[in-house]
Amino acid sequence: MDSVGSKLMLARRAGRLRWAGMDLAAHCINDVLCTGAEPLFLLDYVAANRIDEAQVAELVEGAAEVCRTAGCVLIGGETAELPGVYQEFELDFAGACVGLVERDRLIDGSRCEAGDTVIGFPASGLHTNGFSLVRTLVGDGEFDADLLLAPHSLYLEEVRNLRERADVRALAHVTGGGLMGNLSRVLPDGLEARIDWDAWERPRVFEWLAEQGVEEDELRRVFNLGIGMCAVVPEAPADAVVIGVLA
Repeated sequence: MDSVGSKLMLARRAGRLRWAGMDLAAHCINDVLCTGAEPLFLLDYVAANRIDEAQVAELVEGAAEVCRTAGCVLIGGETAELPGVYQEFELDFAGACVGLVERDRLIDGSRCEAGDTVIGFPASGLHTNGFSLVRTLVGDGEFDADLLLAPHSLYLEEVRNLRERADVRALAHVTGGGLMGNLSRVLPDGLEARIDWDAWERPRVFEWLAEQGVEEDELRRVFNLGIGMCAVVPEAPADAVVIGVLA
């Protein structure tokens, strides 16, 4: 269960609400994938000070597009008009995804061992986290929507393909808290990931953030830095992007 968060405010300003709908579905489905489950269905929740039907349609169409790609059914949801709760002109979009995994196929990180390899899957950009900071940097001025609002990547096929070729012991969807914050949550006590931060090329948006004065430590703590999903395997396939090792 998750929401688009304050990225939705910039998406509305830029006329990219369809992208925000894609963000929601991809974010929720990716979370389900981390258990080894196949996504079954998604429900959504739209709330606003005043419901604009055209805006709701854009959001739902974006979510439906990703759900079709994933074979996940968008079965319905709720729309609420709540004046006094939400600011004028703003809206919220949240959702819940349900998946199914056989018990012996469950991925929970418990089999991870020192020496295992960490593989990274590239991100399209900022995805759906860190936008409180981004909105502060942007202020009320113009901004590059293509740079800042690129839709959240869906990793369904990447995860399926990797599981066919490797023993996937853990999966981490890199959202709020950055790569280390999310990866550490799926590792057993006593293990840590040692990341080679130069092992992949970062999308241009992270260069923009650095130009705005965001320090490297904060970039690592808040953003995905170009790795939207990572997997832990005992041996990486030859074409995988290896970004670290467990110790």
